[in-house]
Order: sequence, then structure tokens, then C-alpha cells
Amino acid sequence: MGKKRAVVSLGHDALGYTTLEQWDAVKETAKALADLIEADYQLAITHSNGPQISMIHKAMTELRRIYPDYTPAPMCVCSAMSQGYVGYDIQNSLKSELLSRGISKPVATVLTQVTVDPYDEAFYDPQKVIGRHMTVEEAAMEERKGNFVREEPGRGFRRVVAAPSPIEIVELPSILTLLEADQVVIACGGGGIPVIEQKHTLKGASAVIEKDAIASKLACDIHADELIILTGVDCVYTSFGKDDAKPVPALTVEEAGQYIEAGEFEAGTMLPKIEACVSFLEKNPGSRALITSIAAVPEALRGKAGTVMTV
Repeated sequence: MGKKRAVVSLGHDALGYTTLEQWDAVKETAKALADLIEADYQLAITHSNGPQISMIHKAMTELRRIYPDYTPAPMCVCSAMSQGYVGYDIQNSLKSELLSRGISKPVATVLTQVTVDPYDEAFYDPQKVIGRHMTVEEAAMEERKGNFVREEPGRGFRRVVAAPSPIEIVELPSILTLLEADQVVIACGGGGIPVIEQKHTLKGASAVIEKDAIASKLACDIHADELIILTGVDCVYTSFGKDDAKPVPALTVEEAGQYIEAGEFEAGTMLPKIEACVSFLEKNPGSRALITSIAAVPEALRGKAGTVMTV
């Protein structure tokens, strides 16, 4: 039986929220990824970048504020920076963990661009909050630049950007080439760098792409057997956070739709993960999806943890 090709989507818990936290977090994350590789999975890994891109955006904005001669970095550049340093930490930790287990396998990060539609409705109603809190004056300056801001009462203003749907993964041929060579690939980090096609050039967009949405698309595009979403809980629950919460070890696309309609999954947390799995499974009916935590991966591999989703 051949290797199972899978996309593994890493959430905030896999990376931490600061540079120092990330160094420690990726060591534990690498163990879970190595467990999957030992279980004969061929991996393409994607990851979140919310705290990381916010940190970079804050730093570049502050640099511009203190030293006016510096040009502020646009969101697409901040996204590229976050892909680079998160990928660097993941690939080094994973390579080290694999070698400690006697496994010699290349691990590479692909700086990945993803095209978006300039007329996507998300650009007309930005919702993704980024960056530091600003004063009224700083917020007004951002608005004069054409950016969107939102007030957080008692704390100040923050910038908001669009989260458009992904269209095409620009570096897909490179990703597929590495996978065919049985290498581990880290790609589409933070949703990928959002770009807009303009004739023969790609122009960075002031936006971010949701990590779960790109994980589903990447899994479809590489013809993955499985989409694995590693998050902060060991499985999907109904009535999550309540006294009558119940684990859901198995879930069909139809059942997921019923739960979504009933409002079981919170927007911004579990809902986008379920929607990503549904989208993947509808396009790949013979595949499966798994939602679990990093700590529960060994048990999930034995069928003792996690939520398995199928058509």
C-alpha cells in the first residue's frame, strides 16, 4: 500500500504567540508531524500566522512612526516575512526530530502566493483585525491612506483587512514536484501571500487568506487522501464549553451541515474548520478529514481520538 498523502493544517497552538513561544511550540509540533511521517504519511504542511503577521505589521508600522524615512511594509510583504520565519522554525525542528528517529528526509518551505479576485466581496467589507491599537489621530491617518479601521471601545482603533477566497496557488507545480520526490513541504503559510493578477505580473493585495480555506484548497489541488486539522481541542464537540458537551468521534458531510444549520459551531473557531473539511470532502468523496489536537495525534493514529469526517 502506498503512502497516504495529507495536508496538515497547524493552528496557533502549534506555533505559540511570540518568537520565544514559537521556538518551544514547534518542538512539540515536530513530534506530532514525525509521528504522521512514521505512520507512512506524505505531508504538505500549512500553518496559521495571525500573531506573527500582527507582530511584523506592528514592528514595521512603529519603525515608520519613529523613522519617517522608512517605507511601511504592505500586508503582502508582512505575509511573506511571516511565511519565511515560521517555515524556518518548523522545517528545522521537524528535520531535527526526524533525524533523532533515524529518518533522513528533506523538509522545505515554499514561499507561496495565492491569487484572489479583486472584486471579492470581502474587499468591500473587511473583517480581519490586525496590528496594534491606534489613537484617533493614527486611525484617521490610516483611513486617509484608504485603509479600514475599527474601534475597540476603551482600547483604541485597529486596522481591519479583507479575507478573500483563494483562487489559485501560484507555486503549486513546485509543491507537487517536491511531493513527488517524497519530500516534506511547508507551503501556503498564513493562507499564502494574497496576490492579484495584472496582465503578466502579480500585485500583492492588502488582505489575508484564511488558513482553513487554503488548507482545503491545497488538499484538493495535490489530490490528498486526507486533510488533517490540528487545533486546540482533541476532537469536535457539540454544545462546546457547556455542561452537556459531547465529543463527536465521527461525522458525515450531511451531519456536519445539520450541525452548522443548528449553530453548533462557533464562527472564527470550529466553524471554518468544519467548512474546510466539508469543502474538501465534497470535491474528493473517497477521502477523509481529521480534526484533533497536536497532543492527541498518537491516539488519533490508533483511532482513539479526534473527529473523523467522511462523505
